[in-house]
Amino acid sequence: MEPVYRGLGRCVCCFWLAVAFDIVGLVVLLIGVFVNVFFYDLLIYAGAIVIFLSLIWWVFWYSGNIEVPPAELEDDVGLLKKDKGGLSAIGGAVRRLSSRVSSGIRNSFRRNGAPSGHRGRAQRSAAGPPGAPQEGQVVVAMATMAPQENTPHAAVSSVAGCDIETLHAETSPRPV
Repeated sequence: MEPVYRGLGRCVCCFWLAVAFDIVGLVVLLIGVFVNVFFYDLLIYAGAIVIFLSLIWWVFWYSGNIEVPPAELEDDVGLLKKDKGGLSAIGGAVRRLSSRVSSGIRNSFRRNGAPSGHRGRAQRSAAGPPGAPQEGQVVVAMATMAPQENTPHAAVSSVAGCDIETLHAETSPRPV
């Protein structure tokens, strides 16, 4: 048998905390308004804050006293009714269909909606190994050179619409 609550209902502790916060906040606020002290503004603000915090206890007390019949809770918490066999089978089919559709949508966003800086696996494998030149890229090879006695002269050539300066050094063969 379910206990019967009268008067304050369930969550009596939250009710009395809310009342205590209201009384303390009101007393502190009124002291700040009517008593001649140099920190009256602190008392006014503190009283208002304590009264505001009492709202938390009032919400706890109110939400703790909401009564919902168990018949209405069955669908919300996943308890299926046993006596309606046909409807539960339909509900299971609808749930499976819903999960398939939502996972398909989620996966399509993962494949197609990746930011421009992140490429998917399919794009990465089609592009070749990392570091391989892609279409529209120019490969430039650089090498370090030891300083030579002769001064080099520069030649400018145009490749793909860009001017590239190459250094040609006239050197004599090195002794081995």
